[in-house]
Amino acid sequence: MRVKFTVNGEERTADDVWEGESLLYVLRERLGLPGAKNACEQGECGSCTVYLDDTPVCACLVAAGQVQDREVRTVEGLGSEDELDPVQRAFVERGAVQCGFCTPGLIVAAHDLIRRNPCPKDAEIREALAGNLCRCTGYEKIIDAVHTAAAHARDGEAAR
Repeated sequence: MRVKFTVNGEERTADDVWEGESLLYVLRERLGLPGAKNACEQGECGSCTVYLDDTPVCACLVAAGQVQDREVRTVEGLGSEDELDPVQRAFVERGAVQCGFCTPGLIVAAHDLIRRNPCPKDAEIREALAGNLCRCTGYEKIIDAVHTAAAHARDGEAAR
């Protein structure tokens, strides 16, 4: 089947998509967008989190056919090569990027939290990121990064 949808603001088409193919597979293997990571393939780790019509979803659980005529935004679509999104920049500034495998999903989840709540408390951050597993850290630098990104947002660099 052919699937047409918008990815990071650009109309894209994936041809010869088979029935059971996931959005994650289409993004990574067909469209060359490796940001969302393939880890558990069961929606448990959060490494493949992307926006689907402005709602965060695990791309491994979304059938590619479900995105027909819809909008997908990946971690690559949050910022640009020239200018990182405030959340992406805060993760770098605060050293919240360890091995990097979980980072894209954490960034999308943090981005969504800050869009909804520009002044989150630690407990709210932990709850918002609960679906994202990181095996390299104790999450403290990640929480610091979310606070830093939220401060950037309050200073006029709102998450887009």
